Amino acid sequence: MSDAASCALPARYEAVRDARQFTRGTLDQWDMGDRFDDVCLVVSELVTNALRHGLPADAACAAGREPPVRLHLMRWTERLVCAVRDPSHDSPVARETDDFSAESGRGLFLVDSFSDSWGWHPLAGALSGKVVWALFRLPRPGSE
Repeated sequence: MSDAASCALPARYEAVRDARQFTRGTLDQWDMGDRFDDVCLVVSELVTNALRHGLPADAACAAGREPPVRLHLMRWTERLVCAVRDPSHDSPVARETDDFSAESGRGLFLVDSFSDSWGWHPLAGALSGKVVWALFRLPRPGSE
């Protein structure tokens, strides 16, 4: 079994809300609503990081151009992957912080804490930029 869904996100911080709504609808469609809280937190952080750190200063979408950030959700029998594509070639950097009340700087720490693994890779060919992904292990069907 495998499923995939994706959505383009505009270069606006309201896109984080759109990403959460898209994730909720997709997980409900896949009968995975019980995973929404963890997955949604990770999606929110990945999209926020893409908008904050992955876009050039003039990122407003030109007419006819695809929005610069794209969210992909992919499900296999025992795993779910959330991947966010952005146009930057810079690697994501988890900041070391002991200030857990800080308003920013904890995004990748949260991604690492709530997902089973995460990483990134540069894109090649016609697509430029990178994809940052997070993996969630799912219970084997019938083992719940």
